[in-house]
Amino acid sequence: MMIYDLVSQINGVLWGAILVYALIAVGVWFTVRLGFLQLRHFGHMFSLLKNSRSANQAGISSFQALCMSLSARVGTGNLAGVAIAISLGGPGAIFWMWMIALLGMATGFAESLLAQVYKVRDANNEFRGGPAYYIKQGLNNPWLAGLFSCFVLFGYGFVFSATQANTIADALNHSYAIPVVYTALALTVLAAVIVVGGLRSIARFSELVVPVMGAIFVLMALGICIANWSAIPDLFWQIVSSAFGWQEAGAGTFAAALKNGIQRGLYSNEAGAGSVPQAAAAAAPTPNHPASQGYVQMLGVFFDTLVICTCTAFVILLANGSLSGEMEGIRMTQRAMTTHIGPLGGHFVALAICLFGFTSIVGNYAYAESNLHFFKLDTQWGRHGFTMVFLAMMFIGCNVQLRQVWATADMAFGLMAVINVVALVLLTRTVLSVTRDYQRQRLAGGKPEFQAAKCPVQGRTETDIW
Repeated sequence: MMIYDLVSQINGVLWGAILVYALIAVGVWFTVRLGFLQLRHFGHMFSLLKNSRSANQAGISSFQALCMSLSARVGTGNLAGVAIAISLGGPGAIFWMWMIALLGMATGFAESLLAQVYKVRDANNEFRGGPAYYIKQGLNNPWLAGLFSCFVLFGYGFVFSATQANTIADALNHSYAIPVVYTALALTVLAAVIVVGGLRSIARFSELVVPVMGAIFVLMALGICIANWSAIPDLFWQIVSSAFGWQEAGAGTFAAALKNGIQRGLYSNEAGAGSVPQAAAAAAPTPNHPASQGYVQMLGVFFDTLVICTCTAFVILLANGSLSGEMEGIRMTQRAMTTHIGPLGGHFVALAICLFGFTSIVGNYAYAESNLHFFKLDTQWGRHGFTMVFLAMMFIGCNVQLRQVWATADMAFGLMAVINVVALVLLTRTVLSVTRDYQRQRLAGGKPEFQAAKCPVQGRTETDIW
């Protein structure tokens, strides 16, 4: 319990005094500096998907990078995390999840753009990048870059997949009384089959599974909303009124809704945490310009929170799920779905959490693995050693308590986000310069093509890429 107490204290500082304000501030900062780009160019995000499936030997396609980022995003945060937010913060937590997603779209654009600008080639001549690389090259701060990479390896290599595995094991145990150890073994073997193939294997898996998985879940939620259509207006009022404390609990309701909505929303869409840039950097974008991948990755925040999380929230709230003061996870979602469609609901959520959680596990591996190059560990033995530790931690994660797992995940996420937020603000000039270059070429009627020599950026870029 001493370790858990220490983690709780760190989270109290991170989430109580730093991160909530910092991530909101950076979202507002880029929303304003980019001229509300996520709203003005909302349609352009979707238009880029039409030509996003092309790739080359150095990089995966933009669509694969989007699916990979969604595979890591769309997981327990969308099913269990939403339930946790509602159980601790009430319906109003959903409103603040929406707000942080809208702001987070601008943050996601900025960090994905920077990941492309400062990406490098690894030992296999494939693209790698992320905050560690734009901190090192853009800010010329290798020690801070190394610290960030350590947090990524700790969070995505050891902790976050444990939360996914823990929730999968709990859901299967609750629905089918399957012993946790059996689930742990099955997950470990299945993950090993995919991740040993490396980044491209994970990208192909994500491209095939994530769109189908998301579509089925959204269609199921839409069916439930249509069946309860008359209750939807009252549901929206319940969300808004609870968000601002216009209820009996007053300020207490507002504070709980704000904290849990933002915390769980950020954990779900990951905007500003510095995780998604790992996937964004791996792409060979179409058009071949860093901003185009920024636009595509903005869609990830939109789909994750404003679509998937909203679907989960409506399913729970339409089944009268509400604030209880006690942390509830996937079982609240299972009970809600069972209320709507009978025993089939529990089976559906169990299957969904298995797919959502498993895709997150392999996506997390890709994020962590991309940072091996930073420490010159992208060798055969380096990858094998990392893979063994990753799989071992996932197995262990199935057998620990929910509160301890989520608290550790919050700490790892928070430490990453603090560094990334500072780097993003310091690299604002590059974000604005590259964005204007893209928009200038687009308005001129041409196909944007990035040339580092003609677009001023901070620090340096790799000469053999741009």
